[in-house]
Amino acid sequence: MGQIRAVLCGYYGKGNGGDEALLASLLQMLPKNVKPLVLSGNPAKTRDRFGVESCDRMAALSVLRSLRQSDAFIWGGGSLMQDATSIRNPLYYGGLMGLAQRLGLKTIAWAQGIGPLKRDLTRWVANQSFSGCTAVSVRDHASASLLQSWNIDCQIAPDPVWALDTLPVKGLWDLPAPRVAVTLRSHPQLTPERIACLTRALVDFQKATQACILLVPFQASQDLAIAQSIQPHLTGPHHIFSLEDPRELKGLFQGVEMAIGMRFHALIMAAAQECRCFGLSYDPKVSQLMTELNLPGWDLTQLPSDPNEITHAWLEHYANGDPLSTDQIQSLRDRSLIHQDLLEIALG
Repeated sequence: MGQIRAVLCGYYGKGNGGDEALLASLLQMLPKNVKPLVLSGNPAKTRDRFGVESCDRMAALSVLRSLRQSDAFIWGGGSLMQDATSIRNPLYYGGLMGLAQRLGLKTIAWAQGIGPLKRDLTRWVANQSFSGCTAVSVRDHASASLLQSWNIDCQIAPDPVWALDTLPVKGLWDLPAPRVAVTLRSHPQLTPERIACLTRALVDFQKATQACILLVPFQASQDLAIAQSIQPHLTGPHHIFSLEDPRELKGLFQGVEMAIGMRFHALIMAAAQECRCFGLSYDPKVSQLMTELNLPGWDLTQLPSDPNEITHAWLEHYANGDPLSTDQIQSLRDRSLIHQDLLEIALG
């Protein structure tokens, strides 16, 4: 097979560990004859970290030139087509997909999590974008059902981060065991009152378990301040891990007994490393994941106001909860490779 040039488009280079993990997974799964160019919010960092060609995702002329010089456009993965954050997301990504299709590129929507789409305009844009794709894969049943209602064929498979390779984390094994990781993110539902309640619960949980608490910001611009606000209240061993390589982020959970997480990919990474997981959901995708994996937890809007109730639930799961079995993890990893098979077929 000859070499294929492919433009990779997602929420890359913006410092979000989950989206960087999707990029790392995509690069890991690309066929060997594909030469990628990544549209990035920080092209220099993307080039340095992943050793790939990259250009500024907002530089219109550079993006257009890259598309004209390429054979394929790979769009994903993750929650790109949603208007909960901003109407600009589906318009930006849908516009690029439409341009790639008009230029005659093979277009692949890869490992998508679609929605919420609350507006007629964004639903129309999404419908048009996916309808013109060469191939589509999604990571959840709700996304598959939406596409099926539009008569669009797709493959469904677990998130590709289940199959992401790991790297060791310097200094992790020097910290005392047991270790418990906490990943909180900035969100309107995570009010100052709820942060204070979770902090009090975490302090009591640490006193009861003598665990070393690892505070893990997945996106420093949103998460680090929360970790730093919790840190002074912890009386036992603790550490803030700000890791930029997503393979290290996943590797961190190899040394963790339990994870308490808001972020979707934090829960996937932890579950993939045989951690007990306790979810705090701010988004339907997190709630769906908790249901699929049978993880305990709460929607943030239903978080108990009594920190003792939270501590008790955490202690119960820490003492008696079970991680996913080795067979479950292997099955999820194997099935996530359907996203890789889709690339092989569509780009073959």
